[in-house]
Amino acid sequence: MDCITPKEAALKGKRWPKATIAAGCRHTVGLKSDGTVVAVGNNKHGECNVSGWHDMVAVAAGNVHMATNTGNAHTIGLKSDGSVVAVGWNKHDQCNVNGWRDIVAVAAGWRRTVGLKSDGTVVAVGRNNEGQCNVSGWRDMVAVAAGDWHTVGLKSDGTVTAVGWNKQGQCDVSGWRGIVAIAAGSNHTIGLKSDGSVIAVGWNEHGQCNVSSWRDIVAVAAGCAHTLGLKSDGTVVAVGNNRYGQCDVDGWRAIQLPGN
Repeated sequence: MDCITPKEAALKGKRWPKATIAAGCRHTVGLKSDGTVVAVGNNKHGECNVSGWHDMVAVAAGNVHMATNTGNAHTIGLKSDGSVVAVGWNKHDQCNVNGWRDIVAVAAGWRRTVGLKSDGTVVAVGRNNEGQCNVSGWRDMVAVAAGDWHTVGLKSDGTVTAVGWNKQGQCDVSGWRGIVAIAAGSNHTIGLKSDGSVIAVGWNEHGQCNVSSWRDIVAVAAGCAHTLGLKSDGTVVAVGNNRYGQCDVDGWRAIQLPGN
């Protein structure tokens, strides 16, 4: 495996990263190399009805709400022409993306969908009771992430902005600098810095924000109450809720680096 620095790896994938796998609480979605999509798991609201999708370049999966176990789920697909498709639960209009164009990245939170446009602006549909869809004024964004009640955006200058519910401090990112990637859990936010270190804010009941000692990280991901970091040597670290073994990654090796 070629060795690259954390900064080089992060910068390679910084501009409009494309997610080829997505995990909801009850379903899993995968993008195949031929542009088709597969899905397994709960399909109560048609969230796994993706067999007719083609020409896709990214996928996202909305979650059941962690605390209440309600909300069901939806699945989002980004096509190579910049349009977006959606299936699944649509009580809050989170699947109303048919008119979206020029989209380069998508994110799905609890009851909402977020799209990043090529001009750096952001669109959102779905539940907005906590202001998590108030992104119309965002500019110069290069990545977006969606938690249960908050939405996070990474700007090209390495700063971060967030809107939505902030009871757990998950939106306290205004002072972040030098960030190259972001992730959002149910109520916590993760930032990957250009030097390979990681910062976190928000709910930490399960230790999901205990990432200050991490080094040499090139990618991050956040589950409902756990956080993952991919190191430049292809190994993975994890902190947080491990009730279902979701942090048992110590033996993982040769995980693909971003941009490879």
